Amino acid sequence: MENRITRKEENFSQWYIDVILKAKLADYAPVKGCMVIRPNGYILWENIQKNLDRMFKESGHVNAYFPLLIPESFIQKESEHMEGFSPECAVVTYGGGKKLKEPLIVRPTSETMIWSMYARWITSYRDLPLLINQWCNIVRWELRPRLFLRTSEFLWQEGHTAHETYEEADKEALKMLGIYKKFVEEYMAIPVYKGQKSDSERFAGALQTYTIEALMQDGKALQAGTSHNLGQNFARAFNVKFATREGGEDYVWATSWGVSTRLIGALIMAHGDNKGIIIPPKLASLIAVIIPIYYSAKERSRVLSYIQSLYLNLKNDFNVKIDDREEYRPSYKFNEWELQGIPLRIEVGPKDVEKKQAILVRRDTGKKIILPFNEVSLRFSTLLNEIQKNLFEKAKRFKEENTFKVDNLDDFQKVIDDKGGFIYAHWCGSPECEAKIKSLTKATIRCIPFHNEKEEGKCIYCGGKSSQRVLFAKAY
Repeated sequence: MENRITRKEENFSQWYIDVILKAKLADYAPVKGCMVIRPNGYILWENIQKNLDRMFKESGHVNAYFPLLIPESFIQKESEHMEGFSPECAVVTYGGGKKLKEPLIVRPTSETMIWSMYARWITSYRDLPLLINQWCNIVRWELRPRLFLRTSEFLWQEGHTAHETYEEADKEALKMLGIYKKFVEEYMAIPVYKGQKSDSERFAGALQTYTIEALMQDGKALQAGTSHNLGQNFARAFNVKFATREGGEDYVWATSWGVSTRLIGALIMAHGDNKGIIIPPKLASLIAVIIPIYYSAKERSRVLSYIQSLYLNLKNDFNVKIDDREEYRPSYKFNEWELQGIPLRIEVGPKDVEKKQAILVRRDTGKKIILPFNEVSLRFSTLLNEIQKNLFEKAKRFKEENTFKVDNLDDFQKVIDDKGGFIYAHWCGSPECEAKIKSLTKATIRCIPFHNEKEEGKCIYCGGKSSQRVLFAKAY
């Protein structure tokens, strides 16, 4: 089964697609640009959703649902927002066999629909803050689709909050970015850089866009989550005013923030190897698979009886499975579960039954650990924690070893061409220089890092004054 996957050292893009298809995470849909998320992939999304949803609710947010179809006039009310999305919009012009009086936009994001409702719900400072999140699907007409990373329809969550002041909105946007960083690092075991987008990279209609940026194994960056301070733009467009504490009237201040099923793509590209995906234990639904090994009917009976005892010893605390399919050899099962990234494999043969032991195999390292029967359940949690930590530390080392400081455009281009990765370089702040660097190197400013140390330097393109380095990379 391993030979069916292109080696990632040979062709990373094809390796990525092979892994998704062979691990049964997703498949191409009959509609161009869309995907079908298969059970193995959807359960990952469910685990992402479950943990993030809990974190959102712990921070005071509640869930709601808003319509998929948005009147065209709503989107036209916020011109900057519309300009950013219009090339990607799908439009419904017929319904019920008749041409619609007003075209409907299939949701590319929900700011306009949600703010039209907030105009009904918010009248006073007593109604604020309003902290709502939505889990839904999104449609953005994608010309160059890629499974999980860019598809015409995808799943995500989008938070939309309303506040009394700019400061409160900005604090909210940064708080949610912190939640994303915590989730991606602690659950997905992917280290990220956190910072602010440049003006040209910010979300359409936002005052500020904040981001977490991860590094994939091919040296490209992936935007893993964004949070936006939308200012009063949408409140003005939809006339969302509130009576202030001082007796006056003002427009509310807004944020939005979201992550999507592209996180599954990030997980694959950050941790996967030539055997398949590797799922961090905190996101794994199935923690371990017990595989019997036997060569006769007599051995089969003894091994399966022993395995059943082992299973009963584990099942109350961990989701484990016995793979007793007789039509497949153990080696096939090993490859299949490695392909699907299950954190632990437990092997039991006749000799293990005699010695009252089991062999545990870690998916992250392939290391085999022989444990007495009565120690297996005791060591399980420790092993899972070790796997989770090792995946993060390995990805962290990779990120650090592939983050470079350069001081001129020639060195910048050499790193981009030969190594990839993140590049810390000086930039004068000019959009023109930013655009020229992108045109020449295909690298973009991924973020202006928070807590960036001040450092006088010269812009790598124009030589103008710069007070700090920013983070560049080629990106998905």
